[in-house]
Parts: sequence; structure tokens; C-alpha cells
Amino acid sequence: MNASETVLITGASSGIGLELAKCFAADGCRLVLVARNTAALEKLAEELQLSHKIETRVLPADLSLPETPKRIFEELRSANITVDVLVNNAGFGLQGVFSELPLQRQTEMLRVNIAALTELTRLFLPDMIARRRGGILNVGSVAGFLPGPNMTVYFATKAFVLSFTEALAEELAGSGLTVSVLCPGPTATNFGRVARGERKPRIKAFRMSAEAVARFGLIATEN
Repeated sequence: MNASETVLITGASSGIGLELAKCFAADGCRLVLVARNTAALEKLAEELQLSHKIETRVLPADLSLPETPKRIFEELRSANITVDVLVNNAGFGLQGVFSELPLQRQTEMLRVNIAALTELTRLFLPDMIARRRGGILNVGSVAGFLPGPNMTVYFATKAFVLSFTEALAEELAGSGLTVSVLCPGPTATNFGRVARGERKPRIKAFRMSAEAVARFGLIATEN
């Protein structure tokens, strides 16, 4: 990773996204941090600025809204900020029977996990191709490799992320860009709490730390 590069990370306020921000900051990269939680983003930005002497920009945004990806792109372009590496980390899941889960919430999941990821990639990619450097890191999941009853839509969204990224990597072979998909298994974040609502997990599975997963993600962006 080139220390002079600017990295945009969605879902940067907690979990894997937060740890990815720390990893890129430790490498000296400038950061654009995107999430809904303004206070958490500002706290993280301040910490990274102090500990690593890097530039950070906070962009509070809700990626479940259709207009958000274009707003992010246009705001950065207006500020003359060039994004070298795009990290599409934002995403969430829901646990329950498909026919019983709220339709609106499932639609929001599709927008965050698929639509926003796709649109942000399409918006920022042409300039990367023109510069012949930079890249895309999409955060998928082991859920992308198989169907998931009782988390039907979530597993399907991660199958999209996996297929989309692998195809994009093939299209961009020889372009100078690095395109990768990070597919962690169970990870110690608040993902499970959000997916289950107030229900407790039935079993305790082995979980990697978000920090360990983020380190793999950093390696995946290196040429």
C-alpha cells in the first residue's frame, strides 16, 4: 500500500470496517470514513489523526438510501479528493424466516449489501482505471459460498458480492488495479446482534477477531 493513497471505507464506525481503518492508517494512508454513526466516526478520525498523523475525512451517510452513493462521489469530487482504494465494507444481515421478516428491512439490506456496493464501485472505478493504480476491496462472507435458510437474503447478497468481485477482477486483469473480496467466517463484531435482533445465539461458534480479519483485508489490497 502506497502511504500517499486515499482509502474510502464504508461501514467504518465499528467492527471490521473500524479495524480496516486502523490498518490503513498504520500504513500512513489518508482516509475517508463513511457510516451512519457520526459520533463514532469523528471519534475514530480523531484517534487515527493523533496516533498516525494522517489526514481523515468523515462522511456520515446512510447507504440504504438510493441517493447516497452518488452524493458521496460528488462530495469528494467537489473537494478534489481522489479515491485510490475503495473498501466496500458496509453491510448487515437479518435472521429469521424470509416470509416473516419485515420487507422494508430486507429491501434496505439489498440496497446496502448489493446496490450501494455496486454503485460506488462503478462511480470510482473509471478514474482508477485511467490512473492504472488503486483498487477495490469488497467485504463478502463465507456465506457467499452456499445458501442460507433463515438468513436467505443475507446469504444471497454475499453470493452476489463474491461473484461480482471475481468477475470484475477478471475484467481488470492487467489494468494495474487490485480487486479482491474478503470472505470472513464468524467474526467478533456486533453483526450477530443486529442480525438476530434481541434473540440470543443458540450456539457459540469459534469467531476470529475483527482485527485479524482486517489484517487479511489489508494484505488483499497490496499489489
